[in-house]
Amino acid sequence: MRYMGLDYGDKTVGVAVSDEMGITAQPYITITRERRNKLRQTCKQIEDIIREKNIEVIVVGKPLNMNGTEGERIEETREFIEMVRRRTGLTVEELDERLTTVEADRILDATGVAKENRKEYIDKMAAAIILQTYLDMKKNG
Repeated sequence: MRYMGLDYGDKTVGVAVSDEMGITAQPYITITRERRNKLRQTCKQIEDIIREKNIEVIVVGKPLNMNGTEGERIEETREFIEMVRRRTGLTVEELDERLTTVEADRILDATGVAKENRKEYIDKMAAAIILQTYLDMKKNG
């Protein structure tokens, strides 16, 4: 079973995919849109990846505040999740995404990616962290 991880943002969606056994997550692509509410093309790209990679389950990062309460972006993220559910017909799981971007930045720093080049990688790396966290939780029950 293959999984997809999504890190939904204002102008980008980071995408990660799992290996065919659903054990490891790899950063895949960052989808960029010109305007915040223009999601039709974003969803089409997600659907294309689903077909290409035979994705069966999608995991989307849920933006929570550090104290665990729902953040200001939660409603917009919920609308995105519902749109993805409707358009794909797949199971869409939600996972706490607190600190994933911070962790992604730390990983990119450790691997020597220059700060000025990180924008290209940060969202798909955050998506991979979200997906790997989900895969690890699933494996460990």
